[in-house]
Amino acid sequence: MKAHDGMYIDGAWRPAAGQDVIEVVNPADGRVIAEVPAGTALDIDTAVRAARAALPGWAATPPAERAARLAALRDALEARKDEIAETVTAELGSPLKFSQAVHAGVPIAVAGSYAELAATYAFEEKVGNSTVYHEPIGVVGAITPWNYPLHQIVAKVAPALAAGCTVVLKPAEDTPLVAQLFAGAVHEAGVPAGVFNLVTGLGPVAGQALAEHPGVDLISFTGSTAVGRRIGAVAGAAIKKVALELGGKSANVILPSADLAKAVNVGVANVMSNSGQTCSAWTRMLVPRDQYDEAVELAGAAAAKYGERIGPVVSARQQERVRGYIEKGVAEGARLVAGGPEAPREQGYFVSPTVFADVTPEMTIAQEEIFGPVLVMLRYEDEEDALRIANGTVYGLAGAVWAGDEAEAVAFARRMDTGQVDINGGRFNPLAPFGGYKQSGVGRELGAHGLTEYLQTKSLQF
Repeated sequence: MKAHDGMYIDGAWRPAAGQDVIEVVNPADGRVIAEVPAGTALDIDTAVRAARAALPGWAATPPAERAARLAALRDALEARKDEIAETVTAELGSPLKFSQAVHAGVPIAVAGSYAELAATYAFEEKVGNSTVYHEPIGVVGAITPWNYPLHQIVAKVAPALAAGCTVVLKPAEDTPLVAQLFAGAVHEAGVPAGVFNLVTGLGPVAGQALAEHPGVDLISFTGSTAVGRRIGAVAGAAIKKVALELGGKSANVILPSADLAKAVNVGVANVMSNSGQTCSAWTRMLVPRDQYDEAVELAGAAAAKYGERIGPVVSARQQERVRGYIEKGVAEGARLVAGGPEAPREQGYFVSPTVFADVTPEMTIAQEEIFGPVLVMLRYEDEEDALRIANGTVYGLAGAVWAGDEAEAVAFARRMDTGQVDINGGRFNPLAPFGGYKQSGVGRELGAHGLTEYLQTKSLQF
């Protein structure tokens, strides 16, 4: 697979400062499919300087023109939709149909939403005898993960550009090829030189340099809570704003009045989607005690259907991590209903779709983010017990509630310590704010709330 051997900085592909490279591996078979440069602190510095130089001009560009560039970016991504899907399938291992619908389709929709928001957002408003201006925060350092590689890029870069910010992107080292495709789309869309810059590289080198750089005004990071904590510490020392979308251990609460079969089947599908590599996945299923055995049987049968349908996890390292958690679950006394730690195929980084029953809230697999196709099922006695279990982790990113009466589900959801809750299988909304409570992060992405993250406020009194 063809890859650029340089960095996209100041509107052009430029040679990397160093000679080191990152091998891109197809997780379905373990083959190296491409190499990209491993960026250094010097590459980051060059990119940040380009972004700072471009900032005054882009910040002063009328919102309607920024909206036009974002609309052109949406169109450029649409024209590359098939190539995007094929690239994500190659470097992430996602089945092609899922790549087409989600990994390509969702980012295009999000880019379009910010083209519309840039044209309609109230960047200026009257408040009594004051005029309040919402101005770009400055240069944004965007550090994105591998699990939804293009979506996470667009969810950061599009609102930043809509706000009038300039950007330096450091994508995940496992999935850099779709980031290069994105840079090509930005270039084709006519975004001015220096407004968007791409540096591929390793987190401890390029990512660290970006987080520490004094020329960066905001760091937007999606990834693990451990890394987010380090980025927050670095940014805090410089009084630099951060937006952090971190880990999750989301609860899927099935209330007694719910359609049990539907709730279980949709819940299993949610966990198996993207091979379980979704931070907002409903990885804990909470079921009333008197319906628990039936739910376990349904979940085991549903999970068994995914054996040949899900792709691999992203890397050998991730495969070992997930299998280690499965072994830990068995060791702590949970009961395997489906799957297990054994690799289902000799080739590639596959993990069996796995369901655990007889899980208690204090078990490791009920507390820590596994990030693989692993569902844990817990019993509860009554609604208060369900709420205690649902809120009983350090995370609060997402969740679900199922009930025969929608008002009942909403009442329970309002008591959950989490940033987003789906009611009876509610559909994904790219305009709704996404982000977490507690150690799942700070700030929000998507829609108008996502745009606000990249703005600062000034008031003039008359």
